[in-house]
Amino acid sequence: MTRRFSRYLPYLVTLLIVLLAALWLLWDGREPYCKCGDVKLWHGQVVSSENSQHISDWYTASHIIHGFLFFGALWLVARRLSFGWRLAIATLVESAWELVENSDAVIERYRSVTISLDYYGDSVLNSVCDIVAMMIGFWLAARLPVWATVAIALGFEALTIWLIRDGLALNVLMLVWPLPGVAEWQAAR
Repeated sequence: MTRRFSRYLPYLVTLLIVLLAALWLLWDGREPYCKCGDVKLWHGQVVSSENSQHISDWYTASHIIHGFLFFGALWLVARRLSFGWRLAIATLVESAWELVENSDAVIERYRSVTISLDYYGDSVLNSVCDIVAMMIGFWLAARLPVWATVAIALGFEALTIWLIRDGLALNVLMLVWPLPGVAEWQAAR
């Protein structure tokens, strides 16, 4: 294996992981893009059949935070690996999450215990863009000081909690341990 090829191998593996995740989601019956027929750069209405169907939405911030978290975790346990291989591992984890998140069981869980009553899964376009958002977060975390990464993550969480009454922390909380009071507060948008 040439030195040049081995340097690019983790990035080719990362690309292959994203491609395989997209193909799996298509095979599983996920919509390629919004049924509305449009492809929007941003869709900001949370309670909408178009949420999680376009390139980005309010939940894109949580996927950037995933990248921060994966970078931090992999720095702690696998810092001897190159950036490229750590990115490939993070992409594999994020892709696995997208597959699980878009499984019928998790979609039903979201619909039964969160504010996502009209949630029927992400489009493949949105899932791929969520994976890319994680990759951007991973890249940013590698370049920014820790304090800046933490500040951005806290800022994203505060912003989404304030504006849409949801975010990564609330989403995980309500998926794992739903609290009626939180559900009522979220529904009172």
